[in-house]
Amino acid sequence: MGKTILAIDVGSTKICAIIAQINDDNSIAIIGAGINKAQGLKKGSITNIDLAAKSIRTAVSDAKRVSDSDIKTAIVSISGAYTKSVNSNGIVNIPNKEISFKEIERVMQTSLYNANIPNEYEVLHALPFNFKVDDQDFIEDPLGMNASRLEVETHIITTQKSNLNNLRKAVRGAGIEVENIVLNGYAASIATLNEDEKELGVAVIDMGGSSSNITIHSGNSIKYNEFLGVGSNHITSDLSMALHTPLNIADSIKLDHGSLLTPSNDLIEIPIIGDEENTHEVSLEIVQNVIFARVEETLMILAQFIENSGLKDQLGAGIVLTGGFSKMEGIRELAVATFGSIPVRLAKPKEIDGLFENLRGPEYSTTIGLIMYTHSSFTPYEIDVNKRVRHVNEISAQEISVDFLNQTEEIPMATHHDERQETMVSLESKMVSIESKKETNNENNVLNKFKNWATQLF
Repeated sequence: MGKTILAIDVGSTKICAIIAQINDDNSIAIIGAGINKAQGLKKGSITNIDLAAKSIRTAVSDAKRVSDSDIKTAIVSISGAYTKSVNSNGIVNIPNKEISFKEIERVMQTSLYNANIPNEYEVLHALPFNFKVDDQDFIEDPLGMNASRLEVETHIITTQKSNLNNLRKAVRGAGIEVENIVLNGYAASIATLNEDEKELGVAVIDMGGSSSNITIHSGNSIKYNEFLGVGSNHITSDLSMALHTPLNIADSIKLDHGSLLTPSNDLIEIPIIGDEENTHEVSLEIVQNVIFARVEETLMILAQFIENSGLKDQLGAGIVLTGGFSKMEGIRELAVATFGSIPVRLAKPKEIDGLFENLRGPEYSTTIGLIMYTHSSFTPYEIDVNKRVRHVNEISAQEISVDFLNQTEEIPMATHHDERQETMVSLESKMVSIESKKETNNENNVLNKFKNWATQLF
């Protein structure tokens, strides 16, 4: 039987809720969606819990009505505002000379323990970007390798506990329990990047309404993330002040005439702020100059972030722009000029079965990424906000667990999707069999527990 999941992107300008079905054949299908204007939020952070809960409740209710489901838990995005990142490392010995999932989990927890994290901060993600087996660096996946020592370097993303708790309260206020929380820039990269880009090194810039988030991937994992509290809403404010016109008129001008290409000399007639009965004419050249100045400044700051990261030379696949702000006409050409010789690509979320036409735009990359994250489209290993070690190859850990308890029978590694499904069923039956054997042999159970306990000491 398939699994139903709810993803909620809590953005500064909109709340987007999507309900998807993960089918028995491991495919994803979108079955419902709801979008509502965000209230009680500023730059991605909760400023009024009641208003935010009301906005979330409306979006979720719309999605439930379309999908005809009554789901009670959700995976939720969180803004990069007020996050801090730190790199840490861990090292453990391998007592039986073969690396199992337990050793990988232990070395990742060790790197987390060694990290200097302030008391008022909580871990969002702990993402390993370099495994080292004995003296061999940059191991993609150490699982099953023979070694006497395992090391890991980890990029740890933290956020203020108050920020995290306020988000949970707002979602609970909408009648939904939070199952998991994912950094929005991380989710956006999941929805837009391909494997080659992650392998070559790439920077993903998610440009939203009130903020821009940047994550740099190198070797299939995040090595750097940063937040800028500037988005397309700032263009609206700039136009309102420069043209002396109300904010709603300025927003319409941005959407209808916003461009970074060759300025136009055409005139438009707009109302005057405070005296909306009278109008005055404004040249589109002025409009485009105001927009150009704001976008250029934003891109220059983001370019400085990339420079400060120390990873600019590792961006073999260049820069990927996504988010609603990236829909501005001519932004790619200006980005190419600003970032220098680095290639720039505009990205929409990957195609998913049942994806509604109005959800195919770059402004929905984060929400689609949340769905894909739940479907195991994350880094090979990570520690999530629930302190749980996740890994994309769940089956491998189960195989090792079975082999450890019942070494008389080997289970072959599945190489195709259908084989993985069959192997999973086989594993479940074997685990039941193992449990029943334990119940009928208490003495062996005690010895196994002692062996496991002794192993953890090393």
